[in-house]
Amino acid sequence: MKTIASGLRAKLAAAAVVAMLTGTIALPVAQARPSPEQQLDKMLAGRIAGKPVDCISRLDSSDVQVIDKTAIVYGSGRTIYVNRPVNAGSLDSDDILVTTIRGGGGQLCRLDDIKTRDRSSHFPTGFVNLGQFVPYQRVATRD
Repeated sequence: MKTIASGLRAKLAAAAVVAMLTGTIALPVAQARPSPEQQLDKMLAGRIAGKPVDCISRLDSSDVQVIDKTAIVYGSGRTIYVNRPVNAGSLDSDDILVTTIRGGGGQLCRLDDIKTRDRSSHFPTGFVNLGQFVPYQRVATRD
């Protein structure tokens, strides 16, 4: 038994040396994470900006994505709304957003408060005040 195990180890060691010499070992390559602006650009690819609005329906705000220290993107599908809030430096995609809606009518509006909380501890991590919402619609393609 001992000779089989030592023979296997010797073969594995030899294979590792050959692989290193021939360059066939794939080492993980650290890929640069896209910047927040690059992430946002990717989301907006194929879309055209519309006229900014002060409020959006809460239905449009049900699908939310946070771009770290940059923006909050609301909605999905044909139209998405990008909000670049005041104090955007407090935005972290790992945090929970707690929104205080000031106006009636079930709308999310400019100057509404959003507090951020740590997802694990629920301790406050910051706050932002919403700015205007810029709608982006998909560009119609011709078939």
